[in-house]
Amino acid sequence: MTYEIPKDVQLLGRDITEQQLKYHHKSVLVSKEFTFDSAHHLHCYEGKCKNLHGHTYKLQVIMRGKVDSRGIAIDFGDIKRIAKERVVDRLDHKYLNVVLPPMNTTAENMVVWMYEQIQEALQEEGLYPAIMLEEIRLWETPTSYAAVTRQMMEEEA
Repeated sequence: MTYEIPKDVQLLGRDITEQQLKYHHKSVLVSKEFTFDSAHHLHCYEGKCKNLHGHTYKLQVIMRGKVDSRGIAIDFGDIKRIAKERVVDRLDHKYLNVVLPPMNTTAENMVVWMYEQIQEALQEEGLYPAIMLEEIRLWETPTSYAAVTRQMMEEEA
């Protein structure tokens, strides 16, 4: 295998035009993942999770949109900012039973709350409906997650 070092960088206006930046007119999925640590316990449950314990949660946020003239649907930085402000920073190193609204702090309940928080931010920032929240996945362990999709949220509204 051989490696080539570029002798020049591509320049807008010389090597590529602004009209060429947008390659297609398709919708795309854009995703960002986060981790946070929290403690909780479950009510009306007979098993280990009845006791106070913690998890390193993994959150995946999946959005859908058409690309703009630059070929960008939504900046990964915007997904990060919204998810951190609305969900991650509010739950990281917290006792979920007191920081979340009254609910049993199951992954199934939490993922719906997370969807609502992020969807509300998209609407408040004027990104929706151009950018739609397609799915939220919340892993409680490396092999166990709960998920909710836009279709599920709209069907059961």
